[in-house]
Amino acid sequence: MDDIFDLDDGTIINEDKMPLIGDIAPEFQASTTNGPIKFPDDFRGKWVVFFSHPSDFTPVCTTEFIAFQKTISDFEKMNVALLGLSVGSLPSHLAWFDAIEGMPDGAKITFPLIDDMNMEIARKYGMIHRNASDTHTVRAVFVIDPATKIRTILYYPATLGRNISEIWRILVALQTADAFKVATPANWMPGDKVLCPAPTTAGKMREHNGDVPWFMTYKALDKAEIYEKICKK
Repeated sequence: MDDIFDLDDGTIINEDKMPLIGDIAPEFQASTTNGPIKFPDDFRGKWVVFFSHPSDFTPVCTTEFIAFQKTISDFEKMNVALLGLSVGSLPSHLAWFDAIEGMPDGAKITFPLIDDMNMEIARKYGMIHRNASDTHTVRAVFVIDPATKIRTILYYPATLGRNISEIWRILVALQTADAFKVATPANWMPGDKVLCPAPTTAGKMREHNGDVPWFMTYKALDKAEIYEKICKK
């Protein structure tokens, strides 16, 4: 039987029912290191990388926050906001940020980190995995588009730090697919060929020329053209 949680506001949460790709991201209000937020209202029109981490003052999480901050301008150019969450308290988050800022290779963290001590938001998003921990979030990543639809979900164990470059690549690929109505093949990077929709009639299939099967239709898409389309002016 699934575990059920009755939150203070009367909301019933099924721990085993998490939002899936294509679902509308659950709404919430929260206190953060940048002040109170209301999601998705405060992020309308933006892509959001909503990610959780197991605990403040831990080595892997510290490296991730520094890496996110040092690449934040790359995300912002693509109209992407970063939003973090853990079950730690706001004073703990602020003390951790202060420690990160004082490190030799540290950074001043400017994106918000949510205080989720009651685990309400973490459970809404399926960030608590019982076999990993009952009290700490796993390393979850939700990529949410401007229509508040969940487009990508990633999970990592506590010992594995996230690849920030891959999260950036996912954002570029999703926005490229939306803007140009194409798909991106394995290991795609901006500037590589993209995949067009396959022919849907026998006539179109027979018109296909090339050294690849008829259902594989590549086309060139220049990196500059992609960035011109998806990046903020």
